[in-house]
Order: sequence, then C-alpha cells, then structure tokens
Amino acid sequence: MTQGVEVSVVLPAYNEADTIEETVTVTLETLAEFLPAGSFEVIVAEDGCADRTPEIASRMADEDDRVRHVHSDDRLGRGGALEYAFEQARGETLVYFDTDLATDMKHLEELVESIRSDEYDFATGSRWIPGQQADRPAKRGVPSRGFNGLVRLLLRSDLLDHQCGFKAFDREALFDVVDDVEDEHWFWDTEVLVRAQKAGYRVKEFPVEWTPKGDSKVDLVRDVFGMGSQILRTWWQLMVSPRITRRVTLTAGTALVVVAVALMTIYLDPTAVIDEMGAAWDQNPALVVAAAFVYVLSWPLRGARYRDILAELGYTERIGFLTGAVFISQTGNLVFPARAGDAVRAYVVKARRGIPYPSGFASLAVERVFDLLTITALAGAVLVGYALFDPSSLSTLATEVTGARESGRVAVYVAIAVGMAAIGVTALIVASARSDRNFVREAVGRLSNDSYADYVAGVLETFTGDVQRVASRPAAFARIGVSSLVIWTLDVVTAVLVFAAFEVGLSTGTLLAVGFFAVSVGNLAKVLPLSPGGIGLYEGAFSLLVVALTPVTWSVALGAAIVDHAVKNVVTIAGGVVSMGWLNVSLTTAVEESSEVDGEADATVDSD
Repeated sequence: MTQGVEVSVVLPAYNEADTIEETVTVTLETLAEFLPAGSFEVIVAEDGCADRTPEIASRMADEDDRVRHVHSDDRLGRGGALEYAFEQARGETLVYFDTDLATDMKHLEELVESIRSDEYDFATGSRWIPGQQADRPAKRGVPSRGFNGLVRLLLRSDLLDHQCGFKAFDREALFDVVDDVEDEHWFWDTEVLVRAQKAGYRVKEFPVEWTPKGDSKVDLVRDVFGMGSQILRTWWQLMVSPRITRRVTLTAGTALVVVAVALMTIYLDPTAVIDEMGAAWDQNPALVVAAAFVYVLSWPLRGARYRDILAELGYTERIGFLTGAVFISQTGNLVFPARAGDAVRAYVVKARRGIPYPSGFASLAVERVFDLLTITALAGAVLVGYALFDPSSLSTLATEVTGARESGRVAVYVAIAVGMAAIGVTALIVASARSDRNFVREAVGRLSNDSYADYVAGVLETFTGDVQRVASRPAAFARIGVSSLVIWTLDVVTAVLVFAAFEVGLSTGTLLAVGFFAVSVGNLAKVLPLSPGGIGLYEGAFSLLVVALTPVTWSVALGAAIVDHAVKNVVTIAGGVVSMGWLNVSLTTAVEESSEVDGEADATVDSD
C-alpha cells in the first residue's frame, strides 16, 4: 500500500471524540468514489487530546489500513499538528479539512484533483466568492470579512477567503513554503497561502457550499490578539523588511538623532533650551562636563545590572553587548512614545543571543520594576527626611502643588500614581510567586475558551514565571536592588551637578536633598508614555518641586531641568547610534533572525 499512496488527507483533531469516527468514515467513502483503491490514506492528526479521541483513532487505524493515527503528547497548535502530520504523510497531494465537515463533501474531488492533476500547487475552498451563498451568521461573517479584508490590504493577497478549512497542497510546494511560516496555530494556513502567492506558486480558489456546525463567537485572545499580531508580523516580514537595506538603516540611525533633538523643541521652548544651556556653560562649564561624565559612568552599570537579571533567568552574556543593547533601546524610547524602544531590546537579545521573547520581555519588566521601586524609594526617603527635620516644608509643598501651573501639577500627580503602582505591582509579583494558584491561566480563561488561549497562557506563564523567579530570590533581589540604587544615584548626581552650574546659592545638603527628591519625582512622572522620552513631564515636576522647596525662581529651575534632560538625552542618543553601528543592529535584522526554535515534539505515529 505504501508505494501506491498518492493522496493523504489529514484531519486535525483536538477533543473530537464525539465526531471523529463519523468524519473518518465519511472521508473514506467520499475518497473511494473517485480515487483508485490503495491510492489514498486518512491521517487523524490528534493534538494532545484530553478525551477519548486517541483511543478511537488508534482503534480505527488498527481496523483499517487506510487510516493512520499521528499522536502528540503536547499541544502543537492547529498549524503545528497539521505540519507534523504532513511530514508523516505518504502522498504527494496533501489535503486537510475541518473535522466538523462544515464544507459540503461534494467539493472534495475538485479540491483533490486541482493538485493531483498538477494544474495547481495550492487549492482552497472559498465562502466569499461573489455569487456563492454561504450560511454565514453575522457573528461569524463580520469578523471573517474584516480579517480577510486586512489580509488582502496589508499582505497583498488576491484571495477572498483565507480561513476556510478546506485546502490541498502539492507536497514539494508546501514544504518549500512552510520553511518560512512561523505561526503554528489559527493563522498557519493563511500564512501558507500568502507566502505561496508571494513565491509565485499557482493558487486556486473555488466556491464551496458551507454550513456552520456548532456555535461560534469572536474570541478575544484568538481573533484579536492572535490573528491581529500575526497579520502585523507577516506584513513587517514581507512588505517592510525587504525594503530596508544597510544604507536605509544608516540613514535611519542618523535621522533618529535629528528627530530626538527636534522633539525637544516641540515640548519645550527652543530659545529657552539654547539660552539656559549657554548660561550654564558660561557660568561653570566644568560642572556641565562633569555631569555628562557621571551620566556616562552609569551606562556600564546598566549593562551589568541587565547581565545579573538575565543570569537569574539562566542566560550568561557580556556586559559590553548588553550595555549596547540598553543604549539602543533607550534611544528608541526617546523617539517613540509608549516605550516602543523596549521591544527593540527584546529583538536584539533574541536575534543576537537567542534569548526567547517571553524571557526578553520578562527581563525588561524586572528592570522596570526595580527602576520604579528605586526612584520611589529615593523620593520617599527624602520626603520622610523633610517631614522629620523640616515639617513646615511639606505644607509649603502641598500649597505649591495645588496652585501650580497645570503642567507641573499633572506631572507630580502622575509621579504619585506611578510610585504607588510600582509598590503595588511588586507586592503582587512577590505574593503570586509564593502562591500555588495559577493566576495567569485563570485570567486568560475568563477572556477566551478557545484552544489558542492555551498557547497564549503558556507564553504569559513563561513571562510571569521569569519575573517571579527574580522577585522571589532574596539574594538576587538585593543585588539587583543595590545596582539600581547606584544607577539612579548617578542619575541624581548628574542633575545636581547641572543644578550647581547655575550657581543657585544653596548649601550642599539642600542641593542634594532637593536634587534627589526633584529628580526622582521627575523620573516617575515621565514613566507614563504621554510624550516621547517624557520630555515636558520631567521638567514640569522637577521645576515645581525645586520652586516649592527652595528660593530658586521658576525660570532658573526650568533652565536646570532643561539642561539636565538635554545632557542625558545627548549621551543616550550618542551611545545609541554608536551601539547600532558597533553591533550592526537594526529592526529588520532583528525580525529576520528572530524565528523561534521550537523543541522537538514528543510525537509518535500509529500506523499499520
């Protein structure tokens, strides 16, 4: 029989105990109507089922040599299970359709013969070809049309229906395409069709009669998070990435500096920036240079801290590389709102060192938590000091904040909210790390009952597990906490040196106390992605607190904040551009090299 198999039909099965036997029987009967005996096989691709599907599939394989059972102990996902089963298939024409038999089986011969005749390389049924009537309720039809419209628009596909579970492929053509397919779940067959068209293969779309079986609803995790992110990922890889060359990357790096500097003039008065920087330089240039030098010293410490965080997650990397990665991501954060530069660092460590995305983002989350805790602690310590040694200053501070100009008042309120949130999040992480309950899977389960949610829950569990691993180890918590304290102390010293360059006439103790408080609150204020790099919020909070606690005027306080922020941004941008050149890193390179390497599935093949 093995030598004569031409057509292999794969039935993806996940907990299909109630229907799988009837589906296999109908499939065999339909294939026998137009194919010679011994020329076809039916494979049940059973994907980590928790019901009796494996037992039924094994029994049917034992009773009928036309039936085979491909089993996986672990969930591979819909696409992963199909791909694995196709690898075990014997035929040159590979077919699959959904086990609910929603597509009328009278179309099976046309589907199979489209490929078997060598007329096409890929074939798919369609419910949306004009003139074809499909019993498609609105709750299914509207999301489906929206999805297919986005695929056509963003991915330049000529097909009308990418999701119909009724497809056939030429074996050689399919495995040529799937080498580049990254999705392993519901987007798998859509990506196959899009990449097949991009590669120039012959693709047939033909109308089918289709009747929905069972109930369905828009699923938040699968349809919004899953499908949407996969469309964007494929769009980047197919439409954007190929157009970005080394020359484009170099140009973009240069433009990055120009844009970052230009953004300062949007949120701040450019004349004030120039005048105040000039005044500080004229009065005491050595302090401004010293401030920049101190800030430069903090960057290797950032790299060392990131090394320690990754080490707790099981990854050993060099400080130099990690410092460059931090420079690049922080430069991106200056230009784009919503801290989009953090994603760049996840790409860099994945592409250059193979650190998985969940661990990459978890390491960033750990870093952010320690940053927020540290600057909250610094601000809190100074506030307690004022309460103990100068209680009257607190009432003055409250009055100034209440009556301050809007920008400063909003910045201070934002800082208070962020500080409280940082403490709350840390407490939640530590508490959940000591609990036996799986809060992640419970939360995802409330949003979605689709099998894709298992995959999303697994990714989130990896992420939260990595964060909790660091938070739950006292030695690691203390070590990373100390390095964070040193880093942010250097940040404050940078601001204090700049502040001193304005010759404000404050004692060293007052200068340090106000500096620690104003810089810490300013940094908390700019955490929320209200402007690129927090430009404007930092200056507002810094200036308001300096005016409230010292005799320094608003113009001088604002000037010091502007120069402080400008010095730090210039150092960051310069380091980012140098690091991009040194590491030869671009978003394009990162995306192209960031394909996940999945472990071997624990799978077996039951056959005669």
